[in-house]
Amino acid sequence: MILDLWFLCIAGPAVLFAGISKGGFGSGAAFASSSVLALVIEPGMALGIMLPLLMLIDASTLKPYWGKWGVQEVKLLVLGGIPGVVLGALLYKIASPDFFRLLIGGISVGFVIWQWGRAAGWIRVARRAMPTWAGVFWGAITGFTSFVSHAGGPPAAIYLLSRGLEKTQFQATTVLLFWIINIIKFIPYAFLGIFTWDTMTADLILAPFAVIGAWIGVKAHRFISQRQFFALTYVLLLVTGSKLIWDGLT
Repeated sequence: MILDLWFLCIAGPAVLFAGISKGGFGSGAAFASSSVLALVIEPGMALGIMLPLLMLIDASTLKPYWGKWGVQEVKLLVLGGIPGVVLGALLYKIASPDFFRLLIGGISVGFVIWQWGRAAGWIRVARRAMPTWAGVFWGAITGFTSFVSHAGGPPAAIYLLSRGLEKTQFQATTVLLFWIINIIKFIPYAFLGIFTWDTMTADLILAPFAVIGAWIGVKAHRFISQRQFFALTYVLLLVTGSKLIWDGLT
């Protein structure tokens, strides 16, 4: 990997975007940053660069939302998330880079289709709170997708949206949830060799973008429309996801 001006021009805005998403908009779109990085570097390296930066963003956003989260929701999602992370680690050992390009691209495009389907009324999210087992089930999917593409936000949101949490409580719950999930992921990432000197060097360079993005996200949570933010996100995910699928197939 070459840490040149071209890489910084791509990675800097991507990490800034992740900070804004996780800091103010429920973490659902933060994985777009991994999709963008996977366009210019090997997918495993993109995951290795992003995890410490996501953990830095998590640490930066805990204090503003401290104590406002739903503890029961976090417990259930983490309980399911642990086996999901284990499954992701097992898959990583046997899968090729092209498989992960297809997986990350598919999740990216699928997320956009799911959101558009919700907006059009084709897909309906449960209005009543889901049962306890559903929290564990969606937690497992959250753990798996979070491990393989840092895309745990969408499946977690499916469960959390059924719980009737208000805007700030929803945001705080995702902050605590992914702070825990990302710590759990760090151990298998290290054993699988996903972290390298190159990824650590990139993390040191990109850390300011992560912190600044988290700060902007916390501030933007109060006055920027979530609809406007995600409109931009959907375009970004659709373009990058489609490109990754094409690259994986060709």
